[in-house]
Amino acid sequence: MTIDLRPVFQVIGILLCIVALSMVLPALLDYRDNHAEWRVFAVSCGLTLFAGLLLVLGTQTERQRRTVRQTYLAATFGWLVPALFAALPFIYGPLQMSFTDAAFEAISGLTSTGATVIHGLDGLPRGLLLWRVLLNWLGGLGVIAMAVAVLPNLAIGGMQMFRLEMPGPTERTTSRAKRIALVIFGVYLGLTGGLALLLWGAGMTGFEALAHAMATISTGGFSTSDASIGHFDSRWVELIIVIGMVAGGMPFLLFFQLVQGNAKAFLKDGQLRWYFGLMVLGCLGVSAWLAASRGLAPLDALRSGCFTAISVMTGTGLFTLEYGNWGGLPAAILFFLAFVGGCAGSTSGGVKVFRFQFLFADALVQMRHLLRPHAVLIPTFNRRPIPEEVLASVMGFLFVYALAFAMLSMALAFLGVDFITAISGAASALANLGPGLGNEIGPGGGYAGLPDLAKWLLAGGMLFGRLELFTVLVLFVPTFWKQ
Repeated sequence: MTIDLRPVFQVIGILLCIVALSMVLPALLDYRDNHAEWRVFAVSCGLTLFAGLLLVLGTQTERQRRTVRQTYLAATFGWLVPALFAALPFIYGPLQMSFTDAAFEAISGLTSTGATVIHGLDGLPRGLLLWRVLLNWLGGLGVIAMAVAVLPNLAIGGMQMFRLEMPGPTERTTSRAKRIALVIFGVYLGLTGGLALLLWGAGMTGFEALAHAMATISTGGFSTSDASIGHFDSRWVELIIVIGMVAGGMPFLLFFQLVQGNAKAFLKDGQLRWYFGLMVLGCLGVSAWLAASRGLAPLDALRSGCFTAISVMTGTGLFTLEYGNWGGLPAAILFFLAFVGGCAGSTSGGVKVFRFQFLFADALVQMRHLLRPHAVLIPTFNRRPIPEEVLASVMGFLFVYALAFAMLSMALAFLGVDFITAISGAASALANLGPGLGNEIGPGGGYAGLPDLAKWLLAGGMLFGRLELFTVLVLFVPTFWKQ
């Protein structure tokens, strides 16, 4: 029996319509600025909207629950196809980018990675800068939707532990799911607006404040300047950005519980304690190195160290100092934090904190078994037992993640990319971080100088990491296409 692709095309069509409508905003901004690129956005909007409506109206079907295979297809191509259409303004705009570079930039934006091939951001028209951060913002919202509604039901990498329990009739279940979605969207929108107002009050222009608020809460990291946040040289701006990055790496379901009046959920959540604990250790380690090795004053070292560690851990990629050539201890700390990432249900990438908690809990049980071989000990997470199949799922995820990192690194090295760039580029792509290490792709650099095939591999790594590996990998299993 073949897969009914109509529901998949429906999802892709709806997403294309959203992307098309989003193009109206940069078009209006460029028109207001009297910049000719508004025509490029207008035409791109028309083409994307036409394709989206064609898919939506041409694949009408009776409303029914999507199958698991349809969900996998919709999740994968629901990211890839809109990204290709989102590349149109980069191809036909003033930059005249190649298809490879444009697709890389668009995929990086929608996966909220923040890797870029563009230099000279300070001189670009505001419409194009807005389009980049809009991609970040839309991608961050899509990441939350995936983490809350899709991945737990697909039982990918232990995410089934975060499946929403909504007992009762179907109508009540649907109603509560819609309420959760609306509250999370409201929180996402509210945090963006709040950050924008604070950044505006801290000295940014209105446009810069809105752009950086969108790039921060989505942990996407696209900026309006090549020097990123270092361009503003403001302690208040950095503090506000840090708050936004920390919020972006937190589980957005906790914000829903907070709105519902359950403030204790923040205190009881073990994942959040680990998240802050690892973050504090990383901040202290990097800050201590800056004070000891770079001779920074303690407060300046703490300021730069905290910003860098938090930006890397949450996968935001904004920076104040170019840390690409630090090497030694801080490079090791940042490399580890990039792999850890944020919490489940956040806009961050990486392995996610909860999976390290699962491994730690299982390791403790194994050690206690050595002392008490006949005891019945069960690892727990947030005071809930972790089933064996969940632990197996996490172990499988970590194995595939490590294998993907190794293969992507070797593929980049095979293309002639140097060791540091290959290793850090692969890690950055899979963790959806953006900047890597070294002179070429480190903060302040870019991916423009890499071979085209390397850019496609890295773009694939971004999608692979953002979709939690198995969502893409399962499409290559022959039995997936068979009944």
